[in-house]
Amino acid sequence: MSGVERRTKVLKVRLSEAEHAALVSRSTRPQLAEWVRETCLGAAPPRRRRVPPTVDPALLRQHISVGNLLNQIARKVNGGEWGPADRVQVVARLAAIERELMAIRAEHEIDGS
Repeated sequence: MSGVERRTKVLKVRLSEAEHAALVSRSTRPQLAEWVRETCLGAAPPRRRRVPPTVDPALLRQHISVGNLLNQIARKVNGGEWGPADRVQVVARLAAIERELMAIRAEHEIDGS
């Protein structure tokens, strides 16, 4: 589990409505448990996951289709149907296509709104 200790213990605390409301109002985290860990244990705040860029769904579908075609070409290249010179030429062109596709994708990213 790559150095992260798994939480297996549960702490059950009964609170009145007023006590719960007081804790929630003091909490600086969306999850009360995160705030309690930070406040009581001095635990570091959780690392935020990087949000992947949003891409126009229509462009993404086209991008996937092109990727599938490229995989078919790669199978032929690796299948021994072409000679070494042909394979080098195809791989070079595939690399150029990949660069162009990445540039197109970057141009069509949608802001995370």
